[in-house]
Amino acid sequence: MKPVSAADLAIFLAIAQHLSFSRAAVELGLSPSALSHALRGLEERLGVRLFNRTTRSVALTEAGEHLYVRVKPAFRDIYDALEDLNSFRDKPSGTLRINAGRPAVQLLLLPLASRFLAAYPDVRLEIVSDDALVDVVAAGFDAGVRFGDRLEMDMVSLPIGPRMRSVVVGAPALFERYPVPQTPQDLQGLPCIRHRFPSGSLYQWELERGGIKLEVEVDGPLTLSDVGLMVAPAEQGVGLAYVFEAMVRESLADGRLIQVLADWCPDYPGLFLYYPSRRHVPAALRAFVEFARTALEAGGSRPG
Repeated sequence: MKPVSAADLAIFLAIAQHLSFSRAAVELGLSPSALSHALRGLEERLGVRLFNRTTRSVALTEAGEHLYVRVKPAFRDIYDALEDLNSFRDKPSGTLRINAGRPAVQLLLLPLASRFLAAYPDVRLEIVSDDALVDVVAAGFDAGVRFGDRLEMDMVSLPIGPRMRSVVVGAPALFERYPVPQTPQDLQGLPCIRHRFPSGSLYQWELERGGIKLEVEVDGPLTLSDVGLMVAPAEQGVGLAYVFEAMVRESLADGRLIQVLADWCPDYPGLFLYYPSRRHVPAALRAFVEFARTALEAGGSRPG
C-alpha cells in the first residue's frame, strides 16, 4: 500500500464528519473539486472505497465507517496535544466554533463576540446559526448555545445569559380591528404570527399563570421560521407575535407595539453554553467560558 499522509486522513475525517464535500471544503479552506480529487487518490492508495456518493448524498461505506471510528480518536488526541501548547502562550489562539439558535446569536453571542475578540485577538470565532438540535460533537463544533430545556445529554453546561421572558405583542392598528385579548382562549379568534421549527412542527405558545401551564395553538396569515423576523410584521399590524422581550423593548417603549396577556408570560432560565464532558477543553473555549461568566456576573450580557 502506498503511504497515506496525515493530510489525507484529515480530508477523509472532514468529509466523514459532514457527509458533505461542500461543508468539508469550507472547513478545510479547499474547493470541493480538490477534496474530491484528494479522496479519490486516498481510496486508490488504500485499495478500498470509503464513501458511496451520488449527486445528492454522501455516505460512509462499511470500510469507511471502520476507518472513521479508528482514526477519529487518534486525531482528537493530536488536536488536544496541540491545544495544550496554548498554555505556553500569553493568550489563547486558534478557531472556536459555536453552534447556536438564531435568537441566541442575535441577543447574546454577537454582543459578546465583539468584546471577546477584542480581548483575545489571536482567536478566530465562527458562529453557526441553526435552530435545529445539533449534535455538536458529530458536527465538529467546540460548543453549542441553547435554552436550558434543550440541552444534549453528557454535556457540561453553564448559564451565559440572564433569565429571559417572552411577550405577546401587537400593533395599535391591530387593536383597532380586533379586541385586546384578556385570556389565552381569546387568542383563538385573533390573527397571530406563527413559528415553524426546522422539524416542520408549529410552535404552540407556552403560557403560564399561577402554576397553570397552557400550550395554545394559534392561527394566522403569516408563518416564519425565524422568531427575529416576526417583529417587523407585528409592528405593521399583520398579527400578534410571541417573541423575546429583549427583541421588542424599544418597540414597546415608543408605542409601536403593545404588550398583552402580561400576567401569562412568566420568565424562565435563559441561555446555556454547553460542550462535551469527556473532551479536552480547548484554550479558546476555556477563555470564552470565563469571559461569558464574567460578563454575566457583571450584568454585561443582558439581552437587548
